[in-house]
Amino acid sequence: MSDRPVAPTRADFKDFYPLQTRWNDNDAYGHMNNVVHYALFDTAVNGWLIERGLLDPLTSPVFGLVVETGCRYFGEMQFPDRVTAGLRVAKLGRSSVRMELGLFRNDEDVASAEGFFVHVYVDRTHHRPAQLPAATRTALEGLQ
Repeated sequence: MSDRPVAPTRADFKDFYPLQTRWNDNDAYGHMNNVVHYALFDTAVNGWLIERGLLDPLTSPVFGLVVETGCRYFGEMQFPDRVTAGLRVAKLGRSSVRMELGLFRNDEDVASAEGFFVHVYVDRTHHRPAQLPAATRTALEGLQ
C-alpha cells in the first residue's frame, strides 16, 4: 500500500473557473514555475467571488485575508496550456473558509496540482475578524 497522495479529478469539485497560462509562466526548465500555481489559485478564488458580486477589492467592507496555503504537484503544466481551476469548500466557519482547488491542464480529468487557501474575513477599517456576509456564506455553502 502506498502513502502517495492521489490527485483529485474534476468530479471532486463543485464549480470551475477558466484560466490561461502566459509565456512568462514557464521557468528555465520549460514548465510552469511553482509560484504561478499560487497566483492561479488566487485568481480563481477572487475571480469567482468578483463575478458573483461578492467581492469588490476596493470597496467591500469585509474581505478575506489569506492566513494559510498549501499545494501538491502531480503533473507539469506550461504555456500555452489552458487551465481550469476546480473549486470546493472544505470548511466554513463564522469568519473563515478553507477553499480547496484543483488545477486541470487543458481537457485532462486528473489535476496537475491541488491546493488550498484559508481565508479569514476581516473588516476593512481595522482588519479584525468579521462574520462572513450572508450572501458570501450562501455562495460558499454551494461549494461544500
